[in-house]
Amino acid sequence: MEQRILLIEDNPDITRVVEYELEQAGYKVVSAADGVSGLTSARESSPDLVILDLGLPDFDGAEIARRLRKTSSVPIIILTAMDAVDRKVNLLEAGADDYMTKPFHPEELVARVKVQLRHQQHGEVITIGSLEIHPQKRLCHYNGHEVRLSPKEFDLLTFLARQPGRVYSRQEIEREVWNGELPSNSNVVDVHMANMRAKLRDLDGYGIIRTVRGIGYALKTA
Repeated sequence: MEQRILLIEDNPDITRVVEYELEQAGYKVVSAADGVSGLTSARESSPDLVILDLGLPDFDGAEIARRLRKTSSVPIIILTAMDAVDRKVNLLEAGADDYMTKPFHPEELVARVKVQLRHQQHGEVITIGSLEIHPQKRLCHYNGHEVRLSPKEFDLLTFLARQPGRVYSRQEIEREVWNGELPSNSNVVDVHMANMRAKLRDLDGYGIIRTVRGIGYALKTA
C-alpha cells in the first residue's frame, strides 16, 4: 500500500520541491498551507508521517505538533529556520520525532522520512503499570489479557494514556476524541467511560480510570 505523507508548509516553492522528491520516492503527498487545514487533513487522511513547517501563518508549528500528538502517534518531522539547541529540545518535547534546519537538501529529508517510517513499522507501545496499548495495531491489554474496546473507547483510552495523571475535562475529551461534534449536554463521554470501566473491571482494572468530580477524568499513573 502506498504510504501517505502530510506536508504542512506555507512556502509554495518548498512545497513543490518536497512533493516532487517524495512522490519520486513512491509516497503519496497531501499538502496543507496552514495549521488549521493541516490538522483537518491529518484527521481526514490518516497520514503515515507528517512533515511540519515551524513558521506557519496561523499557528506555531510546535503547537500543531502538540495537538497532533494528543490523539496520534504519527511520526512528525519539523522543518525550522531556527538552529538554537533549546528550541530544538522544545520541539522534541512538543512531540516531534525529528527536525531539519532550513535550508535543507530534499534528498536528506526523504532519507529521514524513510528512517521514521521504518521505526513506525516496529510499533509504539504505551505501558502504564499493567496496561499496555499498541496504537498502530489498535490493541489493548491489561494484566496480559486483551481488552476488547470499541473504536471510540480505544481512541479515548489512548488519549488519556498519552498523559497519565492529567485530568481532562469532558469538553476537552469531546473536542479531541469526537472532534467537537457532540451535541451540548451529551452524556456520550460518560457512557464510554462506564463501558471501558466495565470491561477493565473484569480484569481487575476498574480503578485505573479516575473521576475527578466536577472536572473530568484521568488515567492513574500506576
